[in-house]
This record gives sequence, structure tokens and C-alpha cells, in this order.
Amino acid sequence: MPRRKLRVKAADSARINTELTELRARLEIHTEWPEPVLAEAEEAAERPRLPEHDATDLPLFTVDPPGSRDLDQAMHLLHRPGGGYRVYYAIADVAAFVRPGGAIDAEARRRVETLYFPDHRVPLHPARISEDAASLLPGEPRPALLWQLDLDADGAVVLADLRRALVRSHRRLDYAAVQRAVDLGGADEQLALLATVGRLREEQERARGGISLPVPEQEVEETLHGYVLGYRAPGPADGWNAQISLLTGLAAADLMLDAGVGLLRTLPAAPAAAYERLRRIAAALDVDWPQALPYPELIRSLDPDAPMDAAFLNACTGLLRGAGYHAFDESRGLPAPADPGHAALAAPYAHCTAPLRRLGDRFAQEVCAAVAAGEEVPDWVREALPAVPGLMASGDRRAAEVERACVDLVEAELLAGREGEDFTAVVIDVDERRPAAGTVQLRRPAVRARCDGADPGAVLPLGGLIRVRLTQADPLTRTVRFAAV
Repeated sequence: MPRRKLRVKAADSARINTELTELRARLEIHTEWPEPVLAEAEEAAERPRLPEHDATDLPLFTVDPPGSRDLDQAMHLLHRPGGGYRVYYAIADVAAFVRPGGAIDAEARRRVETLYFPDHRVPLHPARISEDAASLLPGEPRPALLWQLDLDADGAVVLADLRRALVRSHRRLDYAAVQRAVDLGGADEQLALLATVGRLREEQERARGGISLPVPEQEVEETLHGYVLGYRAPGPADGWNAQISLLTGLAAADLMLDAGVGLLRTLPAAPAAAYERLRRIAAALDVDWPQALPYPELIRSLDPDAPMDAAFLNACTGLLRGAGYHAFDESRGLPAPADPGHAALAAPYAHCTAPLRRLGDRFAQEVCAAVAAGEEVPDWVREALPAVPGLMASGDRRAAEVERACVDLVEAELLAGREGEDFTAVVIDVDERRPAAGTVQLRRPAVRARCDGADPGAVLPLGGLIRVRLTQADPLTRTVRFAAV
């Protein structure tokens, strides 16, 4: 499920930074590394397993947020002779640095995935690997899994191949730089092709009935008058870049399903009641959703820069709560799922493009690399596969707990000291057992919190616009509560 991203832009001395440090302690998030892990990481960084194939002349580039150093992916695009396109997609070869059963492997299985706090990142692997030796930093030769994905003129896949290779990224870009270059007409051939292929893949997604959620990133900034909450809405360049990753994940899923062994990211279709609830939220947030308009087309019509559309997009992440991982190895009696599809993408899909940040991607990568090479999947992978879905589920729960705690803390910090103040809000949820209570969404700032009715016997008007009074905003307990007035 897409995470609600929160970033804090505040001075080092700001109170919220201290509170975030204390939050990590309360959640028992380990930010330090055991000495054996650091020692093994240093040794692996000095002597990684290097592939025979040299593709360092391929002019790859990366697109990531400014300042990122854990660069999982790099790409190169070109026109195919006779029509269509070719995408080379290099993914960091984490297995070249992680010894099965070693200290790094054990620690990664404990951490499961990188955790994101508004002010700090708690990585899956030590920085010596994730931000240095394995990261696809510009100008540095790195072991990678190099996909070749050939597309026809409409962006449909006609060939998918994979091999281990030594690669070198030639430049590092961020989303804003790519967007500016395309918008101002100064894009070079590579960026122009990224825009072209990204749009074609979006059309392929539309034709399948799939949808990607452009969830805005919330930013909290300290001002002279307190904290303010704003949004950084993803632009088209974010979507084009995401489509290249999705393209690879779809190809990986097909490869593993054909081989009868692998790890899929699955999502069942949401029940009708979930869509009915979203319609009520849309009405509450003044999002126009005609009865005949399909959900995917509604999402494509929204503007993530508009506060109410942004709030609705965050609510839509609830449709993805059933997502999970499914490991299968038919030769060992572990069957593939009866329905291998991912409902949001309308196709089978695998997480395989972020091995520096997600544990499961390393195993999916190893399956794909072996199958593509016509080799047996390594025993250490096959032996681990049955346990990986459980590990990933625990990691997802942990990440969701961190996200919820961070959102609660930031919202409480934003409203602290304003108890007794009245706000305009819309009711976006009502408790079934206690209809006098529910959840409200403020129009300004974009905060969502619990609310009690003015009269215990009253019913909060779902979708209605009401006045509420802030009764509690406590950063220590991460609690925000309102009462209808």
C-alpha cells in the first residue's frame, strides 16, 4: 500500500525533532547496527561477487528524490530498429553483498524493510552497502540485475530478458529536474523517451483497467508562528518513472509464474462496500464522482495539488489494505495462488525493483535471475521462500505502525496549543456501533481525527459539513480529538 509520506523541514533544535527521536525509542526502532553486521558489510563492500558481463558503457541514469543515496534502479531507453522501444533497467544486486545465513542476512530478516520517519530513515541494510557499495551512484561500477524490456510502438511488452551485469550510472537526476526539462522543451533524447514510454505504459495500464495512486507527500515546515502542513504533489515525471518500475515487476511476475517458482505481490478486488464508503467520502470532500464514472477514471481526473483531492487520494489507499505476498514453488508442493493478480494493477505483479529497501525483492530477483539464465533457483532461496510472506507481512505491519504514529504526532504537533478553537470539518466516517462518534477531515489544515457528537444520542452526518472544537492535541500521546459544536 502506498505510504503517506511525511517530511519535516525544521531546524535541528525544533521540538518536533526531539519528539520524533523519542517516538523511535517508544516504538523500539533499532537505529544502531550490531558490530558483526558492520564488519561483514565492510568486508562485502570490499569484495562483492562481480558478474562476468560488462555493461558499463550503457549510459544509464537514475531518477530519485534530491539527496537520495540508496539508489536501487537506473535506466536507459532507446528506439528499437523497425519500431518500438527498448528499456534497459538495472537493479542493484544486493545478493552480491549479502551472504545467505550471514550476519547481514539475519539482520535484514529482522528489519524486513526500510522505515521512513519524517526526519530520519532507518535502513534495511548498513549504509556501507545501501548508500555506498551496492547503490547505483553515478560514475561507480556496480553489480546489477540488468533487464532488457522490448516494447512495441504502443508500449506493450514483446520481449523480457534478464542477466547479471556490471553497470555504471552516468548521471543522477531528480523528479523536478526531469519535469522541468520536459515541460520547457529542453529534454534530451533519454528524458524525452522516458516521457514517451511512461505515457504509453500509462495507457497500457488504463487499457488493463489498472490504476496507480498519485498520493501526495505531506510536508511539515516550521515557521515563526508554529508549524504548517502542505503537500508535495507527484508530477507526471513521478508517474513515468514509476511505470518503468511497474513494467519490470509485471515482467518478473510473468517470468516466475511460467517457471512455477517465485514471490508475487497480490491484491484481491476490494468489496463493493469499500467503494460505497469511498463514494461517501468523495461527497464529503466535494470530489465529483458521477455514478457512471469508473473508479480508475475518477483517480486519473483528480489533481493531487488540490487539498480535497489529495485528502481523497489518501482515503483511497484503504482499497489496498488486502495486499500481501504469496510464495510458490510447485516442484516442492507450494502452489501458486489461484488468483495471482494484483487488483489495482489488473495483472500479476512482483516487488523486485527495491532490494536495498525491501527484503522480499532480493529473493524475487534471485528467482528471476536463475530462471532467465536457465539455471536452478539456488537452494537458499527455495528454502527461504515459504517464510518470506510472513516476514514481509510483519514488516508491513511495522511500517504501517510507524506511519500512523508519525502522522498522529505531526498532526498533534500542528494543533498543539489551539485547544478550544473551532474548525470547519467534513464527516468522513461514522462508527457503526456508536454513530455519535466518527472521523472528521478538517478543510484547513489537512488533518483527520476522531470526533464526538455534541449530544451522545445524536448521529454524526456522514458526508456533512460541521463545526468542530479541538478538545485535545497532545504530542506526547499523539492524540487529537474534536467535539461537534
